[in-house]
Amino acid sequence: MRRLATLFLIALVALPQQSVRVTRFESTADLVIVDVTVRDRDGKAIDGLKKENFAVFEDGKPQTVSVFEVQRLTLDPLPAATPATDSVAAAPRPRVAPPPSEAPPAAPIRYRDRRLMVLFFDFSAMPPTDQIRAQEAAVKFLNERMTAADTVSIMSFSTKLDTVQDFTADRETLVQTIKGFRVGGAASELASEAGVGNDDTEQDTGAAFVADETEFNIFNTDRKLSALESAVRKLAVLPEKKALVYFSSGVGKTGVENQSQLRATVNAAIRANVAFYPVDARGLTALPPGGDASKATVRGSGMFTGAAQQGQRDRFNDQQETLTTLAADTGGKAFLDNNDLTLGIAQAQTDVRSYYIVGYYSGNTQRDGRYRRIRVALASQPQAKLDYRSGYFAAKDFKQFTTADKERQLEEALLLGDPVTDLPLALEVDYFRLSGDRYFLPVAVKIPGSEISLVHKGGNEETAFDFIGQVRDSKDKLVGTVRDGIRVKLDEANAAQLGRRNLQYDTGFTLPPGRYKVKFLARENRTGKMGTFETAFNVPDLAAKTNGLRLSSVVWSNQREPLQAAVGSAQNQKRNLANHPLIQDGQKLIPSITRVFRKDQKLYVYFEVYDPALDATQKTPEVAASLSFFRGSVKAFESEPVRLTQVSKSRGQMVPFQFQVPLASLAPGRYTCQVNIVDEVGRKFAFSRAPLVLLP
Repeated sequence: MRRLATLFLIALVALPQQSVRVTRFESTADLVIVDVTVRDRDGKAIDGLKKENFAVFEDGKPQTVSVFEVQRLTLDPLPAATPATDSVAAAPRPRVAPPPSEAPPAAPIRYRDRRLMVLFFDFSAMPPTDQIRAQEAAVKFLNERMTAADTVSIMSFSTKLDTVQDFTADRETLVQTIKGFRVGGAASELASEAGVGNDDTEQDTGAAFVADETEFNIFNTDRKLSALESAVRKLAVLPEKKALVYFSSGVGKTGVENQSQLRATVNAAIRANVAFYPVDARGLTALPPGGDASKATVRGSGMFTGAAQQGQRDRFNDQQETLTTLAADTGGKAFLDNNDLTLGIAQAQTDVRSYYIVGYYSGNTQRDGRYRRIRVALASQPQAKLDYRSGYFAAKDFKQFTTADKERQLEEALLLGDPVTDLPLALEVDYFRLSGDRYFLPVAVKIPGSEISLVHKGGNEETAFDFIGQVRDSKDKLVGTVRDGIRVKLDEANAAQLGRRNLQYDTGFTLPPGRYKVKFLARENRTGKMGTFETAFNVPDLAAKTNGLRLSSVVWSNQREPLQAAVGSAQNQKRNLANHPLIQDGQKLIPSITRVFRKDQKLYVYFEVYDPALDATQKTPEVAASLSFFRGSVKAFESEPVRLTQVSKSRGQMVPFQFQVPLASLAPGRYTCQVNIVDEVGRKFAFSRAPLVLLP
């Protein structure tokens, strides 16, 4: 059930660039490359096969083999290099070649009889000890286990993706490149560009950060996956089979991950013939019940009940779960819980053996994004075992779509296994009780203004968006849908600042308690950019017996906007506006999905307490709440308690709380904010926490 849909301009680099009309003539052909490994019954490689021996089918239709090459890869080791005596961090950084994406196109088979391996160092959340361990393992592998067939490239990611060294077989150059990394430099650079300091809260976010998209990346773990997707797209120009060894300290989670980004990264790797081999640079890790010496001792009863240890273990497992998924879905292997990281690289080396490169131009010219199945047969030896990818996702093209085509594209995009992630999205789902078993779920979707293209029309700058979303329950039954088209009009002043602002779309659903999945898709209709966000969420049953207080979601915000300030709207029904808990007196509280604030702003906090205990004589509640800011284990700020003794008359036994805190007196950095609530009559309490970043 659709309740409300409005679009707001909500946050605050460069002025919009004027568009230039260019006439281009284009011709495209879809070349599909399939790497095929052929073995006999005993597992031995079969050599000497020719193009005529292979038959290729796409969706059951025969295809003509146009590209055929044999890659003969050996495991003959190079002579062991003399171990270097200087430290990893002290060696000078060499001059490197340009990345593959900047090199001119080459012949279809650029690296004949070469094993292509990429060493990818993710420094975005890797402590110095893990950086040293990863670099030493890579140097050891190159010096002792590199073979005559190996060709290696080196990439790194801290605040941006960097191809540090193009593919080369020069072992000395590779070793010196790895030694040229400045240990600890990426982590400190990350913090300095964000304008925040490192503290104990960072270990919970596992966040990656890109300086020009601050709000979207400080708490967005998808940036690591996006960097991997960009890396494999660079490698896609090479038809050979490639192994990407991914050094990291795990990929943490914030609780609201975009599953579409994970699937898009995997699908991009499959199309590019890249297999992921994640290596956990932490090695074999012991988790002491009370925590190790790197952080403060756990406080409270959790240390004695096992809750703290269980939470610590769950966070560690979550960090490794994404690594395992990347490996399993692309044909690689994850290397976890082992101190000899060199074995992880050697695993990728031994997995890439001699194979045949078979290429064909697909007869299906539809750029619909659908999955196409591939079957390869060997007529001369039907008993042979063939190993190859089973299919690929076709490209998607927005050009020259009719209105019907655009509508069909949106609907089909919800069903495609290859999500579209060209347009970054952030999403938040909250819940508020309307009655005993009905809850209103406001859904907020944020889009960075820097990704939006405008067109001048009638004195204003305009763009248009289409939104489509679905909510499914635990049995995959469709329980809620939304479909909106919104035209956004900006005056000259707002258009000039769009690069520093965000657009936020709001809608909502009414649902009973349960577990759900939401999939949301947004499309900017000038360029055809689309973005997908998928996540799971839970609506608790507040009518069930509980020893604690019954609370709604806690909404954290830095802005209130008059409803008239919306730069575009799809539907404004007075009844729905009256039921919206975040709208009061014509002002709407805009949820801060990314929870990034600045010192010149105010922090608004809103939540509701349901069914508080009533005093026996006066029949009134007495509920108190306060707001605290923590930097690590140190309390940096605490508000005065707010006591309420009246229940709302609009939605039953409900007590609404609102906080408004100026942030100017707090130092920039990362905080954990905590709301403390006490029902003094019922002698119950509850608290809710959220990470927050404060920028200068």
